Amino acid sequence: MKFTILFCLSLLLNCTGKTKTQAQTTVKEEKENLIALMDEIWKTEQEPIRRRDSLMELYGVDSDFVKEQQAIIEKNHTINEKKVKEILDNNGWPTKEMIGERGNWTICNVIQHSDNEIRIQYLPMMRQAVKDKKLEPRFLVRAEDRIATERGDLQIYGGQMKYYPETKSFNLWPVFDPENIDKRRTAIGLDSIAIFLKNRFDFEWNLEEQIKRTKEFELKKQKEGKNELTD
Repeated sequence: MKFTILFCLSLLLNCTGKTKTQAQTTVKEEKENLIALMDEIWKTEQEPIRRRDSLMELYGVDSDFVKEQQAIIEKNHTINEKKVKEILDNNGWPTKEMIGERGNWTICNVIQHSDNEIRIQYLPMMRQAVKDKKLEPRFLVRAEDRIATERGDLQIYGGQMKYYPETKSFNLWPVFDPENIDKRRTAIGLDSIAIFLKNRFDFEWNLEEQIKRTKEFELKKQKEGKNELTD
C-alpha cells in the first residue's frame, strides 16, 4: 500500500513537471512568434517608406517612381493594420517582454499610418498602456498630434510635418502656443522641438516663423467658421 502511494505521488509529480515544462515551452514559442511577427511588420511597413523618401529626394514628389513605391506602402499597410488590430483586440496592449524592444514602435507606427478612425479607436488603450508602463509617452503624443492634425486642429507637441504643394516643401503643421511648446515636451520627457525636428526631419525650428504660421492658421479657421454660420 505504501509503495503504491509513493508510486502514485511520483507519477503525479512527474506529470505536473511535464505540464509545467509544456506550458513554459508554449509561452516561449508564443513570445518568439510574436517578436518574429513584429519584425516582419516593421520590415514591410518601414522599408518601403524609406525607399519612397529616397526616391522623392532624387526624382521629386510627383515622379512615377515615388507613386509606385507609395502603392506598395499602402498595400503593405492594409495587411499590417489587420495584424496589429488582431493582436490588440484579442490580447490588449502587449508587454515589452512579449513583443521585444521594437514592438511598441512597430505597433504605434502602424496605428500612426492608419486612418484617424483607427487612431481614435485605440487611443484609450494607448493611454492605459502608458499608465501601466507598457508604452512610452512619446508614442502616445505622436498619436494625439496626428489626430489633431487630421481633424484640422493645431497640434500640441509638434510631431507632425506636412507637404505643402504651393511651396513644394515640407513644413511643421502649425502648433498651439509655439512659445511654450518646449515646456509641454519637457514635461513628458521629450527633447526640445528644435532637437527633435533636426534629428527626425533635418528641419530647422524657427520660433518667429511658427508663431506667424499659427496666427495665420487660427485666423483662417475663424473665417471658415464664420462662413459656415452664414451659409
